[in-house]
Amino acid sequence: MSPPETLLWQQLRRKPGGLKFRRQHPIEPYVVDFFCRETGSVVEIDGWAHDTMIGAARDEKRDALLRESGFAVLRIPADETMRHAGAVTAGILTRAGSPLHHAAHGPPPRSGEDI
Repeated sequence: MSPPETLLWQQLRRKPGGLKFRRQHPIEPYVVDFFCRETGSVVEIDGWAHDTMIGAARDEKRDALLRESGFAVLRIPADETMRHAGAVTAGILTRAGSPLHHAAHGPPPRSGEDI
């Protein structure tokens, strides 16, 4: 793991908010930086290689496949993680607690239906 990933793992391994994260978790055909099964959240830490045109295109393809499979993908710049690991962790928990996607086990509720 890179230094930013190691720093974030020190926070996530404590199960903040009661959520269990896994590091370097395989979701075929990829291995994601961090994964929370309970919320279907994928967290990717992006270093400088992701800022290139090739890296951005690869990330876009990867994110599309993960989202099509029902996962919520959150990308965080590595330098942000190094500067503000606590705030990054809080942001991950906020996002995981109210994901912007619907569960992979079924379609979203129709307008007017109770959840």
